[in-house]
Amino acid sequence: MRFFEYILMALFLSSPVAADYYEPERGTVERKSMLDAVRAHAEEQLGAPVEFIVYDLRAKGSMGFAALHAQRPGGGAIDFYATPGFTLGSIEPESMDGTSMQALLRRSGDTWVAVHWAIGPTDVWFAYGPFCRRYRAVIEDYCAGVN
Repeated sequence: MRFFEYILMALFLSSPVAADYYEPERGTVERKSMLDAVRAHAEEQLGAPVEFIVYDLRAKGSMGFAALHAQRPGGGAIDFYATPGFTLGSIEPESMDGTSMQALLRRSGDTWVAVHWAIGPTDVWFAYGPFCRRYRAVIEDYCAGVN
């Protein structure tokens, strides 16, 4: 298990917050739309095709949150050194926690957009003031004690 996955599990297991967001069910248009919104960024940086292992997918109203692991179809590993992001200098394999991804999403009508996202972060980048104030509906457990 990677660093971020440990943090996710620890926060999930210790959180007293009663959430009223929901997880879009497998096979639904909403779930596909949310994952496709993140996939656009993943494929731009990691190259296509990308599929996800979904650790956490949340929606409430027009807000969404995703915690994922990017991989090649069928579970294949992604070689960071062979990605467009590495070529462009936006992927730094030595300072990343693998291909974990998190995204804060917004919905407009039926369209989801990954507004803020990260690949391989080594911290919980979205658990601070501005993100907590705007996306609290879907990340309240991460924002405990954050104004």
